[in-house]
Amino acid sequence: MTVTLSATLAANEDIERRRRAGERVLHLAFGEAGLPVHPALRERLAAASENNGYGPVAGASGLRIAAAGYWTRRGLITDPELVVCGPGSKSLLYGLLLAIGGDIVLPMPSWVSYAAQADLVGSRPILVPAPPGEGGVADPDLVAAQVRLARAQGRTVRSVLVTLPDNPTGRLATPATVGRLVEVARELDLMIISDEIYRDLLHDPALPYTSPADLAPERTIVTTGLSKSLALGGWRIGVARLPDDGHELRARLLAVASEIWSAPAAPVQEAAAYAFGDPRELTERITRSRRLHGLVARAVLDRFLEIGADVPTPQGGFYLYPDLSHLRLGGSTEITKLLLENHGIGVLPGHAFGDDPAAARMRVAVSLLYGETAQERLTALTSPDPLQLPWIAASLNHLSRGLKELSLVRHGATAAPAPALVPAPCGG
Repeated sequence: MTVTLSATLAANEDIERRRRAGERVLHLAFGEAGLPVHPALRERLAAASENNGYGPVAGASGLRIAAAGYWTRRGLITDPELVVCGPGSKSLLYGLLLAIGGDIVLPMPSWVSYAAQADLVGSRPILVPAPPGEGGVADPDLVAAQVRLARAQGRTVRSVLVTLPDNPTGRLATPATVGRLVEVARELDLMIISDEIYRDLLHDPALPYTSPADLAPERTIVTTGLSKSLALGGWRIGVARLPDDGHELRARLLAVASEIWSAPAAPVQEAAAYAFGDPRELTERITRSRRLHGLVARAVLDRFLEIGADVPTPQGGFYLYPDLSHLRLGGSTEITKLLLENHGIGVLPGHAFGDDPAAARMRVAVSLLYGETAQERLTALTSPDPLQLPWIAASLNHLSRGLKELSLVRHGATAAPAPALVPAPCGG
């Protein structure tokens, strides 16, 4: 088995190398929340810094109780004994694949690590497109057909994964699609893994949201963390809600965890327990965050629409998924290479997410446009009009110019030389 560096991490390191070498690169390739840590969380972490014991494999009781409360307040009554904590939801997902076994159905496109982790554990992922205009949930009718076909060929298919809202498309599957998938999962006896790490970052909180666990708590695992909603990616903490009566799965997952990560970091668990309690100062921070993500994502959307790109309007998180196939400049590898090397715009190619390499689709992450320093990012977070801040405006102008130059290549024209620009935050 050949294991390569995650596409998102590899792109981030490549862009950082280019920036250190003096290149001006707009960094739209890395899904980091791009905001400062709330002072209340720093205080909790510091206060718990003397806690240096391993603690329970499932996680500290205080964190499991807080996570159970988090889900219960969102309408999903949760037993703390069926909550398992880990060093990030990414680790939990890997542990779950090992604990469940068999092959897994993934939406296409989907986050780069899903298929890679499946490969690592010896599971063969079945990639199934989402319904038109949606993302994060594979088309239920196609899932049913593909699972039956795979089983007829002797394969063991045990699970299906969804992302609500989605990375890379930024779209949210409709309640009808989620409901139909649940029906298929029951018909075919599939476990559902629902990655809901972007749930609290819906741009419009009034948008109808249905988790598979709302409809099928007996066969749904929900994972989440704090890396997106509270910008704590580097703290590495995640939680999983196991299905009702999921005690056998819990035992298998804890056996895996005990041999891989032992227990999450104790001080981080203390801060996370506070965060999952939904204190007012943190819910206010999340409200400001999703507003900023939505404003900047829509501004970036407009830049792509200006050159005729086909882009689904993002509904959550900080991603867009433009299609530049109309320019006829090649597939996802060729178009992303042109953007980076000729126009200083770093994005991720769609094929990294399991998409058709011949399609010129790419994932665009806007969350590193908010500022170079903690103060700039905090200013963006609290500004009544963040798009007018000089560093964000400069990044958007850089994007507009680069995209227009790219579209001129299609028409055989030559763009005027780019004017000298002051360094923008995050290569923007």
